[in-house]
This record gives sequence, structure tokens and C-alpha cells, in this order.
Amino acid sequence: MKIIVFGARGDVGSRVVLEALSRGHQVTGVVRRTDQGSSLPPGVVATVVDVQDTVAVSKAMHGHDLAISAIRPREGAEASLPELTRSILEAAEAANIRVIIVGGAASLIVPGTNGHTVLTAPGFLPEDVVPIAQASQAQYELCQADNRADWIYVSPPAMLTPGVRTGQYRLGADELLVDEDGQSHISMEDLAVAMMDEGEGVHRHRARFTAAY
Repeated sequence: MKIIVFGARGDVGSRVVLEALSRGHQVTGVVRRTDQGSSLPPGVVATVVDVQDTVAVSKAMHGHDLAISAIRPREGAEASLPELTRSILEAAEAANIRVIIVGGAASLIVPGTNGHTVLTAPGFLPEDVVPIAQASQAQYELCQADNRADWIYVSPPAMLTPGVRTGQYRLGADELLVDEDGQSHISMEDLAVAMMDEGEGVHRHRARFTAAY
């Protein structure tokens, strides 16, 4: 497949790029500035795109089989996430391309809390991550309301950290996945595995999934 990755230099995006390359796919990595292209792995085609420019995003998507959005605003600009995602969705519709959107865990239901989500459960989130959680909630609601683009929304578990690729994970839908010790976590590498498995297998349309150990 020909895959275009937005946020290709980010924590999750860079791992998605490596996972896609390891599977033999052709990868285009979207960067914000020309000089950033040299930091992408060998074999990746770098392209400069302003994600706020929906027309430019759509043009970049044309000719690809799958788009993956792993964009994450810098600290202090979290509120821009929904609008950036709107641009991605509108561009994907115009380009007639399937898009996988890396979101947040904010909207996942926390087991044993009478329906509270990661965002609403009292004391669940540290204060410093509330802004990005609120932005991720709005992002997910934006996707839910979109019935034109062919999107998949990926919610990571509570803890998403750099680690190793094991190729192992469990899948869920709307509830936070926890292990037998009550932990909810996965490595960025294995989240990338789950995303590429979805991208290659085309299991869902206009739906959300979560992955954890």
C-alpha cells in the first residue's frame, strides 16, 4: 500500500512510519518544514503540508491507499486539535481515502465508575493533561458526527509510552482496557502494530477501537 502519515516525526507517528516500512509499504511522511524531511527514515518520501489547509491536505492524500493522522498540538495549543482533525476529515472525504486518526483515551469508559470516562472520572487525570484530554474528547465527538469521511478513531489506553515491539495486544471498543493488575498500558510500538493491522485488514468503518496489553 501507499500510506501517508501526518505527524510522521511525532512519538506515535514515527513508530507508525517504521512499522509500515517494515511491512513493505510505500510511506509518505508529512512535515511542517522542508528541513524536517531529513529526519525521516530512509525510504520515506517527505512532503511539506500545512494541515490547516484542507485543499493542500487533500492534494497530498491523492494517490495513496491509506492516510494516518498522528498529529498532536504543542503544549499550550491543545485546543487546535479538533480543527486540525476537521481539516484531515474533510480532506480524506475529498480524496476518497480511508483515514486512521490517533486520538486520546478521554472518551473511554473507566470500568467500575458507573459510566464515567477517563475525562470525567473524579481524580483520574493529573491536571496537566486535562487540556489535551478535553481536546481529544472534542476530537472524538467531531469524528462521531462525521458521516462522510471513511474514518477510524484510535484511543490509546491510559498509559502510552515508548517501549518495545512485541506484536501483542488486546482490542476493545468504548471501555478502557485494564490488565489483571488494574493497569492500562501499551507501548507506542505495539499501538503502531495494532493500527497497521487495522489499516491492512480494513475491519472497521466510522468506528473507534482501543488497544492495550
